[in-house]
Amino acid sequence: MSALIETAGLCCGYGRSTIVRDLDLSVSEGEIVSLLGANGAGKTTTLLTLAGVLKPLGGSASVLGAPLRKPEPHRVANRGLTLVPEGRGIFYQLTVTQNLRLRERRASTVTTDEVLDTLPALRPLLARKAGLLSGGEQQILAIAGALLGDPRVILLDEMSLGLAPKIVEGLFVLVRSIAKERGTAVLLVEQQVKLALEVADRGYVLTRGRVTAQGSAAELRENARHIESSYLGDTTDVDVAGMGVAAIGTVHEGTRRYT
Repeated sequence: MSALIETAGLCCGYGRSTIVRDLDLSVSEGEIVSLLGANGAGKTTTLLTLAGVLKPLGGSASVLGAPLRKPEPHRVANRGLTLVPEGRGIFYQLTVTQNLRLRERRASTVTTDEVLDTLPALRPLLARKAGLLSGGEQQILAIAGALLGDPRVILLDEMSLGLAPKIVEGLFVLVRSIAKERGTAVLLVEQQVKLALEVADRGYVLTRGRVTAQGSAAELRENARHIESSYLGDTTDVDVAGMGVAAIGTVHEGTRRYT
């Protein structure tokens, strides 16, 4: 599998304020990678940088084979990356049909009918205003809009926010099928560790702007309780809530690698 997102020593932030430091991350075709961490850890800042909204402050980043050097979200989007933001990016006063029409792209080979075949739950709701949909339905609409661009990479920011666990589980199943059937690379930002690692192939944990743990989803699931505990403080201080080096594998520059 080829890496569609790849960073090396990436630093992200706003103006002169660096939020994320020395980020080494990759996401390959058909792979789902979870970026985990507490509020303020730098997850959304990372997504905005990869989407071309923010200028990288240091290091390097490549998206779909092209380097990121300056803010140019339209060019990144044209190459095949779609960001589904935390607020879902939908127009609440417009109907489902109108929202979908706004997301249609001339260059895309994916039609609205094909997206509705993938997400049949939207068909009975086409005439309803987006603001009258449930939270889960709004999230499905946001994903439908993303799929209309026939993306090779999808960045999902806090998909579970405000939703019941059963609805979230269904959405994660949907994301898994999209990655598998379409070969789409998915970078999933999430606070709910256990749910995210059920759908992901691999994961990274951000603490105060630095990666403090990484590994396969299975390896991270075994230590999910410890990782959640690390949200309360710096894992450098708590050593991932008390795990010894032998239990977590190798340690490299302060990062816990589950191997």
